[in-house]
Amino acid sequence: MEHHLSGLITHYGYVGILIALSLGIVGLPIPDETLLTYAGFAAYQGTLSLPLVILFSFFGSASGITVSYAIGYKLGLPFLKKFGPKIHITEEKINSTHRMFERYGNILLIIGFYIPGVRHLTAYVAAISQMDFRKFMVFAYTGAFIWTMTFVLLGYFLGERWVLVHHGIKKYGVYVLIAFLLIVAGVWLYRQRKKAV
Repeated sequence: MEHHLSGLITHYGYVGILIALSLGIVGLPIPDETLLTYAGFAAYQGTLSLPLVILFSFFGSASGITVSYAIGYKLGLPFLKKFGPKIHITEEKINSTHRMFERYGNILLIIGFYIPGVRHLTAYVAAISQMDFRKFMVFAYTGAFIWTMTFVLLGYFLGERWVLVHHGIKKYGVYVLIAFLLIVAGVWLYRQRKKAV
């Protein structure tokens, strides 16, 4: 896995990250979180610039989820049911994500990035449900930014131990989100208290 990711970054750099993430979000079998974490590790090594890794990662995931929304909006559920299985998007996954969308609504566009099999479907389901595109952008792009930041920074701060994330992603994806948000909240509270003193 590391060899493939290293080759992608060596040959295509930031554009490779953007394209790979975009295709991964649409539904192609690309290890998105592993790619993000490795890109963060590459920034830790000095091979890539951390701000540019975050920027291109965000644009890759945002463009992928926008393309997914456009496909869902223009071609609808019949298209997804017909061609989805070719990229491992089964009718069962579609129905399951639709139920989650009905239950959690817009917030699923944010947390869905952390749930394997769901991040590829939230935009399709939002479009099929006739969600306003401007509203979709607010939630989906927020989710894309938080998700990319989480895994890029994990790779950057873990350094040589970035592979630990790769092994725990599928099992603990949602917990990674919770941990990240707790850390952000903790840093914010610490700064607020420091300002107040």
